[in-house]
Amino acid sequence: MIHTLPEIAQYSHWRHPYTPDPQYSKRVAYFSMEFAIDQCLKTYAGGLGFLAGSHMRSAYDLRQNIVGIGILWKRGYYDQTRQENGHMNVLFQEKHYSFLEDTGIKVGLKITHAHVYVKAYCLRPETFGTVPIYFLTTDIPENDYLSRTITERLYDDNELTRVAQSMVLGIAGAKVIEALGGADVYHMNEGHALPLAYYLYKQHQRNIDEVRKRLVFTTHTPEKAGNETHDTELMRVMNFFSGIDPHEAMRISGQEGSPVLDYTLAALHMARKANAVSKLHGIVSNQMWGHDDDICPIISITNAQNKRYWADPELQKALQNNDDRALVARKKQMKAELFRVVADQTGNLFSPDILTIVWARRFAAYKRADLIIRDLGYFERLLRDSNRPIQMIWAGKPYPGDHAAVNLFNYLVDLSRSLPNCAVLTGYELQLSRLLKNGADIWLNTPRRTREASGTSGMTAAMNGAINFSISDGWIPEFAVDGVNAFVIPPSDLRCTIPEQDITDHDNLMETLTKTIIPMYYNHPERWVGMMKQSMRDVVPHFDSDRMADEYYRLMYQ
Repeated sequence: MIHTLPEIAQYSHWRHPYTPDPQYSKRVAYFSMEFAIDQCLKTYAGGLGFLAGSHMRSAYDLRQNIVGIGILWKRGYYDQTRQENGHMNVLFQEKHYSFLEDTGIKVGLKITHAHVYVKAYCLRPETFGTVPIYFLTTDIPENDYLSRTITERLYDDNELTRVAQSMVLGIAGAKVIEALGGADVYHMNEGHALPLAYYLYKQHQRNIDEVRKRLVFTTHTPEKAGNETHDTELMRVMNFFSGIDPHEAMRISGQEGSPVLDYTLAALHMARKANAVSKLHGIVSNQMWGHDDDICPIISITNAQNKRYWADPELQKALQNNDDRALVARKKQMKAELFRVVADQTGNLFSPDILTIVWARRFAAYKRADLIIRDLGYFERLLRDSNRPIQMIWAGKPYPGDHAAVNLFNYLVDLSRSLPNCAVLTGYELQLSRLLKNGADIWLNTPRRTREASGTSGMTAAMNGAINFSISDGWIPEFAVDGVNAFVIPPSDLRCTIPEQDITDHDNLMETLTKTIIPMYYNHPERWVGMMKQSMRDVVPHFDSDRMADEYYRLMYQ
């Protein structure tokens, strides 16, 4: 049965366990393709999900009147396992969650010629300490086989499925919100939920000003691959525009006459306000899109992560008591906990006394997982140094269809077997992410500058005593004071070619590592501990997501 508006009275509440704080009383629906809430809930791929999860935790902590709308991925993103030779293997395994509540809400939409039914399950606040999040699935008996597979895999390779996933999130998600009593503000976290905008346009008698009163948008990446585009005719055939004439739909999207629909550009035309996710990303975003006078304003709200979830309590207690001995002892214990996982996965037994460098994030080309090994002989000498060695760990989940990224991951696996003190770990999800941040001495971040929108993993690393060693990109310029709370790799000249930038960045990285970081760690441990403490103090409260969640209400929703 499909629930229509006259029948929704029984659902017209948000299921918050609290009365919202008056300053956060406006009803907000937060649409995201990913939510990283708990290790056991496989509804995320990477940073976008980590960010959304922290936002939902802080919204709960601040008693905000917000709910999440996401998709219940039957097979998750993928489970990262190993082949017989140790190379990466992709496993799509069915997930089942007893803790999600069947809301009884079922809505429908038309995708191409099929009537697709969507069921909503609720993650209740008390389960993991978040605001309510409603997860949508098409895997129900009312649907035909193809329709049931729409919500099977996050970021499916098939273009038609990807478009259908956006329609489920945007259109079915909007109808679920209506069944819950409606919202004052609809927040699109990235452009995946763009069909929401056309649905609202149709609901408000094709008045774009009424849409803009309600719609806000967050853009997360300057990368071309992260700004989705599809053929306009395909959009029409699939009913992406909710029955609106495609010429009109493209006109209100600022792309009249274009054969291709750009999700990000459309969202910027149809929203009241948009935000980038760091101050530098705000500059880059306005350079990318600002030539179009009809887009909405793009402000900056820097991403952040939830301290309550991420920060180790014992380490924080040692910091608060200014107890260096307890701080060092706990950090060594956290390293040992990580190294048990390293030994279990790879057979390598690492030492808690050795300087440990971790590079762990999504395996995208611009993030340059292999920058540190550009001069392999030089890198190997550092590993084999008998007096001041280093240990190196890589982890991350390449997009399965990105063969270059998968090949790089496998190359590092092979390389780690021939070198001492090196390991490549699989299963980079919330649980392993925590262990890596707890166990790292150095959190290495090497993107090509201006291509990292934010990069929040370094925030949670800093909360747990890891010192950031980074290119000055994303959130880092707002945080890092070189040699005080972080090590900043001197920037290369952006006017140079990409290969020239890579050479310069590698040389600057190794210069800082060999002449500053390694000597400080081994010869001046008191200075090292001082930097750890300064980093831990400086990362909060500004990079705690409580600040971010508050700014969204004040700067975007009000």
